[in-house]
Amino acid sequence: MKVDILTLFPKMFDGPFNESIIGRAQKRGLVEVNIHDLRPHGIGRHQQVDDRPYGGGVGMVLMVEPIYKALKSIKSETRNSKSETKTILLSPSGVVFNQQKARELSNIKHLILICGRYEGFDERIREQLADEELSIGDYILTGGELPAMVIAETVARLIPGVLDKLEATEKESFADPNLLENPQYTHPEIFNGWKVPEILLSGNHGEIEKWKSQKAIEKTRKNRPDLT
Repeated sequence: MKVDILTLFPKMFDGPFNESIIGRAQKRGLVEVNIHDLRPHGIGRHQQVDDRPYGGGVGMVLMVEPIYKALKSIKSETRNSKSETKTILLSPSGVVFNQQKARELSNIKHLILICGRYEGFDERIREQLADEELSIGDYILTGGELPAMVIAETVARLIPGVLDKLEATEKESFADPNLLENPQYTHPEIFNGWKVPEILLSGNHGEIEKWKSQKAIEKTRKNRPDLT
């Protein structure tokens, strides 16, 4: 998979994609992440990327032309067909991103993520240049850089070969869209008087699976009643 990220603050990405799972995936050639600075595509001598909105309003709005030029440049460097590429606008007004959407995007060969800034986008970017608009939650960030990191990692870890054990993605929270993951324990059996549940030490795999299922349901009802 190729992931191109368009941003006004490329240095924000210096660390996250060089470490851990996504860093290893890039070294293995399973994922390619490219960060593109929007500023060189700005307008005029001052490389302008934003302007005041027509009709008045607070703050500045990202202009359509720099985004158009940047996308044209990115797409000219790849041979993927239109159906193999998806351009995603990152915005608080987008559809809320979840694990099911991540699985859907993991089948796309080329993702382009556009990071918002300032007070928003010229609406023509939404209407004419983006295939989809996503949000990572019902709150406001100062830009789309953190959402881009979240989406890129969430999607990348679902690509075959990125994780050493495929089961890791099959038995975690939201693998079933209506359930959180069951509680887990490891050594020692007793720490500070806190004990591992006896059922997990029994060796009875059938009963252990029943316990895990029940605890997943209880955890979901407690922490995310909206899913039940």
